[in-house]
Amino acid sequence: MYYGDEILDDIRNRCNIVDLIGTYVSLKRSGAGYKGLCPFHNEKTPSFMVTPSKKMFYCFGCHKGGDVFTFLQDYENMTFVEAVQFLAEREGITLPEIEHNAEAKKRDSLRDKLFEVNALAGRYYYKCLRHPKGQVGMDYLKSRGINDEMLQKFALGYAPQSGGLYRFLKEEGFTDDVLKASGFFGYDERRGPYDKFWNRVMFPIVDRRNHVIGFGGRVMGDGEPKYLNSRETPVFDKGRNLYGINYLHGKLDDGLILCEGYMDVIAMHQAGFTNAVAALGTAFTDGHASLIKRMTDLVYVCFDSDNAGTKAAMKAIPMLRKYGIRTKVIRMEPHKDPDEFIKNLGRDAFEERIKNARISFFFEVDVIAKKYDMDDPSEKTKFMLEIADHIVEFEDEVERTNYIEAFAREYGARADDFRTMVIKQSAKRVGIDYDKRQEERVIKGHDLKEDAISEGQGILLTWLCEHPENFARLKAYVSPEDFIDEPYTQVAREVYGQLETTGQVDPAAILNHFEDVDTQAKVAGIFHKEMDGEEEKETRTISEVVMGLLKASLEYRSAHAAGIEEVQKLLEDRKRLQQLKIDL
Repeated sequence: MYYGDEILDDIRNRCNIVDLIGTYVSLKRSGAGYKGLCPFHNEKTPSFMVTPSKKMFYCFGCHKGGDVFTFLQDYENMTFVEAVQFLAEREGITLPEIEHNAEAKKRDSLRDKLFEVNALAGRYYYKCLRHPKGQVGMDYLKSRGINDEMLQKFALGYAPQSGGLYRFLKEEGFTDDVLKASGFFGYDERRGPYDKFWNRVMFPIVDRRNHVIGFGGRVMGDGEPKYLNSRETPVFDKGRNLYGINYLHGKLDDGLILCEGYMDVIAMHQAGFTNAVAALGTAFTDGHASLIKRMTDLVYVCFDSDNAGTKAAMKAIPMLRKYGIRTKVIRMEPHKDPDEFIKNLGRDAFEERIKNARISFFFEVDVIAKKYDMDDPSEKTKFMLEIADHIVEFEDEVERTNYIEAFAREYGARADDFRTMVIKQSAKRVGIDYDKRQEERVIKGHDLKEDAISEGQGILLTWLCEHPENFARLKAYVSPEDFIDEPYTQVAREVYGQLETTGQVDPAAILNHFEDVDTQAKVAGIFHKEMDGEEEKETRTISEVVMGLLKASLEYRSAHAAGIEEVQKLLEDRKRLQQLKIDL
């Protein structure tokens, strides 16, 4: 860990988790906690719970969970150290010097240096564009109609033909190890180090915290590739950042415009559409969709009108839909892209296109329809089957029904017949032969339940957390080693340790022992098992859980026994288990 448990616990205790998460999610009181719609996945019924007594959050839908640090890591894409520093500053806590191990110290030092290298490179390119040697770049940008305000706002620059960035950064005192890691340079045995970016207009890529993390470069002339982008580094992940995202703040009620390229975003901002962003020279990813979901529930896809742009839109729309983002498509015809459209038809015409944007589902239908001869009955049937398979991807039953009916109206099909087609495709996906009696079960999907033993281990730990007075009685029968799965075993050890020393359980503090965010989410889930509030039912449940847990533990140990002593111990434990049945 980077900081000691004491300082982490202090920050966690002082930071009101409800207040923190409440700035991102609308929360309402629910029993001992607060509920809201999960910010990490699409849902219409709240399953996201914040429990102040445990200093934890947990979503029963997507199983994201953790403490205040985990939330910022997941939601704001912060590193653990950044989350700690952010919350310490928020709560007025002075942090001690970081307790680095050698590897962590090296990693953090490199990240800090790379941020500095990128910032200096941005300044270098910015000055070069405004120098006589950058005139070719300035002429290009002016020919594209970019005004001085946008040149400054986006800090556009130029990488000269002769290079020079390497010499500049060496003079600033950076070592070759850092410069190699920055991705700006290539290394050749004969040539030595050389600038990868040269004779290119440069577009700095800035993250949400205003760090320059990479660059895109547009070649001047006919060189290849036309656009060259920074390779991924410890500070730059193409799949989790968007060009222009540093200009977006808070929740965007009017939505976000998703473009293809740097010039499109700049042209949109120049025309007053300051909610435009673009992917960074790569295909649209789940990481992009997750990032967008944190800012808005509405996206206008505004890709090029050519085949490549259409294909890119067809890939991006399902990803956005998966995250519960309502999506519309802005058509650019007769022009290729937003930049060209606005130059030729103006801002008002583009505003009109936004108002008339096509619902993404019908855009997809329009694209798919072009593959079939709609005058041929068999071809039309194939078309309808493909659309039916597409509708299966809608998870919400009401939404699915609405699209079934809307499609049937627009394409002259009988809604009941098309609904049956959708049900058959749904059944086919889950490997079930269609049967009318199965219709309701198939179309609603199947709930995947957690393994019974894992569920039992979680229930018992939740019960101990909420009823620590029962620990002395329980530990006579169940030890941490009876929790046979990880991370349950380690969590049980921590729970037992806390109860032995303090008599209480602090679930959030246990997260200090797990660095991986996904494991932290699983641990948070362990402490959010739902219990029946009625004492008699709860006691019966715990008795059944204890019996099941001990049986599973005996079976596991029997299968892994090595030696006569272990076998003898197992025989004794079997006798204890039989007696336990009577006691319980």
